[in-house]
Amino acid sequence: MREPLSKKIVEIEPSGIRKFFDMVSEMPDAISLGVGEPDFDTPWRIREEGIYSLERGRTFYTSNAGLKELKEEISKYLQRKMQVSYDPASEIIVTVGGSEGIDIALRAMLDPGDEVLIPQPCYVSYLPCTTLANGVPVVVSLKQENEFKLTAEELEAAITPKTKILVLPYPNNPTGAIMTKEDLEPIAEVVKKHDLYVLSDEIYSELTYKYDHVSIASLPGMRERTLVINGFSKGFAMTGWRLGYICAQKRIAEQMLKIHQFAIMCAPTNSQYAAIEGLRNCEDEVQEMRTAYNQRRRFLLHEFKKMNLDCFEPFGAFYVFPCIKEFGMTSEEFATRLLDEEKVAAVPGTAFGACGEGFLRVSYAYSLDDLREAIARLGRFVERLRSQG
Repeated sequence: MREPLSKKIVEIEPSGIRKFFDMVSEMPDAISLGVGEPDFDTPWRIREEGIYSLERGRTFYTSNAGLKELKEEISKYLQRKMQVSYDPASEIIVTVGGSEGIDIALRAMLDPGDEVLIPQPCYVSYLPCTTLANGVPVVVSLKQENEFKLTAEELEAAITPKTKILVLPYPNNPTGAIMTKEDLEPIAEVVKKHDLYVLSDEIYSELTYKYDHVSIASLPGMRERTLVINGFSKGFAMTGWRLGYICAQKRIAEQMLKIHQFAIMCAPTNSQYAAIEGLRNCEDEVQEMRTAYNQRRRFLLHEFKKMNLDCFEPFGAFYVFPCIKEFGMTSEEFATRLLDEEKVAAVPGTAFGACGEGFLRVSYAYSLDDLREAIARLGRFVERLRSQG
């Protein structure tokens, strides 16, 4: 038989996150700190609206780009929260999670050989989606001493005549890093200087703890150059509802919509009705979840300090990224031994890029009780390693 598989897909590595999730699911008494899954139930108002939409028989297709009412609420939300405006009729597409937005943006914009700058450590989808869209991923390695923020100097050094898109993944998964307005302004100047576009993944925009989130699209001259990806999975605890959106200037949105039409048709209808309710009436619930995450964030940082485990303070998402270089083993070895010996699952930093070596992603999207027990086990493990060293 002839080879049935594409060389391109065979060469793409599977997600390093899922490996540890699958291992812990088969281990009794294990505690997983590995998956970015909010432990909160979707707010009741949202669930109730989803149920109501089904009871009313709203099981039809919506328009390809999404319900008019939802796109209008998204437009109002972006204006209210980020001071950036997109036309709901022609510049907003409702997608199946934020991940679809990444895919259709890259497929709509890249010709073979176009380069995409991807700051790492970062979410696992950008690099394979670039490859599948016939683009060339170019990794920009971020540094702990810069709090894993992208600097203008690092960006400038990575640009070539083939560079077309910069992925801007902030608030960041896995590091928890954020970019303030002061951080973004020099990045925007480099982008404009070299006539680039920005794919700004802002899925964690609701989860910042010291500074309000700032979208690079809100800076002068950046709206037309920026594609904003966001959604409901993280801030609204709606992971399984599979609903996101992407905003872009009309010319780009028209082409992304064609891909969305042929591949997806439309996002789930009852999820869209539920999301309308979330945007209109669930600010208090979102704030309660943000407050709880911040409490957990501060708890973990306090415990890491007590055990002398090096970790910069993150101000976004629900992850911390402690450094484990002192133990003289790879991130994979450390995470595997932690799971085997103490039954705690965390994700090796290398799952998010080679420059994640020497780090561990720990999610605090879990109850304080689970976090206390997991940290106690981690403390025992670290103490044992130090006594052996």
